[in-house]
Amino acid sequence: MKSAESCYYHLDVEVCPERVGQVGRILAAHLRLWDLEHLVGSVCDGTEALLRAIDEHATDKQTVIEMWWNGQHLITAIAENDRDLRLDRELGNCLALIAAVSDGWGCCATGTGARVIWFSRRARACEGAPLIPGPPSPTLLEVRQLPRGGPAFAGTEQQTPDVLVDA
Repeated sequence: MKSAESCYYHLDVEVCPERVGQVGRILAAHLRLWDLEHLVGSVCDGTEALLRAIDEHATDKQTVIEMWWNGQHLITAIAENDRDLRLDRELGNCLALIAAVSDGWGCCATGTGARVIWFSRRARACEGAPLIPGPPSPTLLEVRQLPRGGPAFAGTEQQTPDVLVDA
């Protein structure tokens, strides 16, 4: 898996039923070129579902698809230009699928009235490796003593903590 080189891909598409499968194959080829084979299924499933929904419900079929790979995350964005397309009605099932296959997703408007729907996938070192945080590493080698003259909390005795030294 590539980790040092950033990659970018841009594709202008006029959505129609024949193009949806072609776009999926094009995106899959770029992901394989970037050594991101394990992301092909989720990225293509989410993109194809969104393109099918745009084809079915939108009046303006012009879309732009972009993919960014920064070495850790792959972000896929689809821009559609139909101002009358309702996200909650026409794209609701599609957005639920995108939420299920991605690590994060969102939608934002552009200055031209277009809407960009994006989703991201985090790259894993290997396919079966869980993303479990390791134990925290100590940041201080020792703890400072509390000042001796400070007021005690009501109902408790003031105690001086032991000094911790990293062995």
